[in-house]
Amino acid sequence: MSSGVLYMVATPIGNLADMGARAVEVLRNVDLIACEDTRKSRVLLRHWNIVTRVTSLHRFSESKKAQSILDRLLSGEDVAIVSDAGTPAISDPGHRIVRLAREAGCRVVPIPGPSSLSAALSVSGMDCSSFVFLGFLPRKDNERRTLFEQIIAETRTAVFFDSPRRILQSLKVAAEILDLRRMALMRELTKIHEEILVGTAATLLDALSRRESILGEIIVVIERGEPQARMDVETAVSELIQEGLAGKGLADEAHKRFGIRKRDAYQTYLDLQGK
Repeated sequence: MSSGVLYMVATPIGNLADMGARAVEVLRNVDLIACEDTRKSRVLLRHWNIVTRVTSLHRFSESKKAQSILDRLLSGEDVAIVSDAGTPAISDPGHRIVRLAREAGCRVVPIPGPSSLSAALSVSGMDCSSFVFLGFLPRKDNERRTLFEQIIAETRTAVFFDSPRRILQSLKVAAEILDLRRMALMRELTKIHEEILVGTAATLLDALSRRESILGEIIVVIERGEPQARMDVETAVSELIQEGLAGKGLADEAHKRFGIRKRDAYQTYLDLQGK
């Protein structure tokens, strides 16, 4: 007996009309649909008159359910994996089962469609010929600070997800580090209250701080830095010393102009002064 097929099916990120015809056909004909949240998926399935059996597959159960789903595939059943929205296995469950299925010789088929990542990049107005996806922003300020300090010198456009509960604090940290770097914040893409804001971290923070509440899925795109941001630290600090800068003022300028972390610039300054 030949094994079944594992389908990775993209679903709408908000507007149910974005469902692809091939995705509907696959979900109607597989033996089982593994859903990140069956309650949310059933709304979509009812809309498209899909009555296929479903089972839950969230990040806490994937490792436990992976083997049972693989057993179904090996017995000849076809299985589809869907996330709550967009393409599965991208910051959502699914990659463990894909790996197991491939290792077992099962066929894995992508059914492409909606993706909040590509949707956000396409309307950001930024150069997305090369970009880095950072997943969900860290919860802790020190970890976010470290990430933004890496982004300041990044020559690729950066994109990440964030929670509406934490976005103000994230923007506050970003404003301290990214300065005038252009950003685009997307909220509730393809939904009724879709919103796209473009500005600096400081201007976005000001706009959102005025609101009584912030709701919905949030994606942030940050414009890439210029290639010269990767200048050697010692070379950059030496150049600033020649311009007459010193101490913390030099560190601030090194950060703004070259994307060098302030503590690295300051330590390099001390080292050069001690030579």
